[in-house]
Amino acid sequence: MKLRNSILSLILIAPALAWGQKDKDNIIKSIDSKSAQYSAIAKQIWDYAEVGYQEEKSSALLQSELKKAGFKIESGVAGMPTAFVATYGSGKPVIGILGEYDALPGLSQKAGVPEQDAVNEGGSGHGCGHNLFGTASMASVIAVKEWLISSKSPGTIKFYGTPAEEGGSGKVYMVREGLFDGVDVVLNWHPSSRNAASPRRSLANKTGKFRFYGVAAHAAGAPERGRSALDAVEAMTHMVNMMREHTTEKTRIHYVITRGGEAPNVVPAFAELYLYVRHLDREEVRSMWERVVKIAEGAALGTETTMDYEVTGGVYDVLPNEVLSKIMHSNLTKVGGVKYTEEEKAFAEKLSATMGKGAKPISNSERIEPYKYFAGGGSTDVGDVSWTVPTVGLSTATYVPGTAAHSWQAVACAGSNIGMKGMVVAAKTMALTALDLYKDQKIITEAKAEFDSNLGPDFNYEALIGDRAPALDYRK
Repeated sequence: MKLRNSILSLILIAPALAWGQKDKDNIIKSIDSKSAQYSAIAKQIWDYAEVGYQEEKSSALLQSELKKAGFKIESGVAGMPTAFVATYGSGKPVIGILGEYDALPGLSQKAGVPEQDAVNEGGSGHGCGHNLFGTASMASVIAVKEWLISSKSPGTIKFYGTPAEEGGSGKVYMVREGLFDGVDVVLNWHPSSRNAASPRRSLANKTGKFRFYGVAAHAAGAPERGRSALDAVEAMTHMVNMMREHTTEKTRIHYVITRGGEAPNVVPAFAELYLYVRHLDREEVRSMWERVVKIAEGAALGTETTMDYEVTGGVYDVLPNEVLSKIMHSNLTKVGGVKYTEEEKAFAEKLSATMGKGAKPISNSERIEPYKYFAGGGSTDVGDVSWTVPTVGLSTATYVPGTAAHSWQAVACAGSNIGMKGMVVAAKTMALTALDLYKDQKIITEAKAEFDSNLGPDFNYEALIGDRAPALDYRK
């Protein structure tokens, strides 16, 4: 009797499994059929190379494509002109997919060229592959929308157009505005030099500009009348560097002097320091920031200048969700990695030769990294989303293995066929993961249970940026 029931169960389950596989195959075919179109969009955003909060053309292009696909668009959300939310469907579950599209300053580089060669000297470039990020996420929500229609399934799919990830904390303002309220799960991805969907932490981060005001004077004729704002900046950096010895492990502090005076023979009346503080523990970030502010105050006191500062960004560490990561890892394994043509292999070998000790075997582009928990070294405003709603992400090999992000090599890859192939892998993986969530909502229930357990009963979200408005000119 037990054997008969088991056979009956298999008979009943088999058609359902076959139907589920058919749906996944259809999603993969749909994305593949539009891959040339999506590659053209990604390349256009690569060409625009617009930095944070200035992504007017990039944002408009993605909005236009989503509108043509039948999504309802809400533009300029959370006080950011280039932020938007695109929605299709109704009812539960509600799944959100994040998209980024900002470039980095000073990283101009020609696409598919394995030697450093700028398009515009000193211009911006997609050194973090966000031209691919936004496009793949758009491709995935369109594929999900097509499945919702064909299957007549209830559910809502949302695309979050999130500006200024590179230091501008765009998603934080969207979280603070309540734009993720009612969302069950959020999916995202990031360009990389490898294919992985393991649970991963990131560093919390707080950023700001410290401005010092002194008194100008002739540096040779009347130096006693001057009070140097640059002296204050240098005093601050010296004390910050001494502070490094007395911080906990995993601390990262970096800065640039964005203004240091106009001429050597004029005592600088104004100087500015742009500083980042990072750590795995956001409370440690808060503590270090307070110390940095005290240092700035001391530098001003000691040089008889005045000081003010502006918080330009602040993000939480990413809260992983293993329930969701296992589902996404399974789908990434199904989709597979990035395979190069002979021409792409030749480009990859030449590019790899520029990386020194960081180079990796180019065959790693096809490898799916084993599932394991690890902590990363970067920061992302996805962190704040992940403490608001269960969130999962992956990376794909859009760069030649061993490529460092924020490099000219990454820019060259992000505008090449290699980048486009990795983008398609990401789009498929996110769409298949969303399909699993729509079809088996027990996964969402389990993911929420893990999420609630990790938050704990006393968690209260308080953005590291406080209640400030978006710093739309934070790069100036």
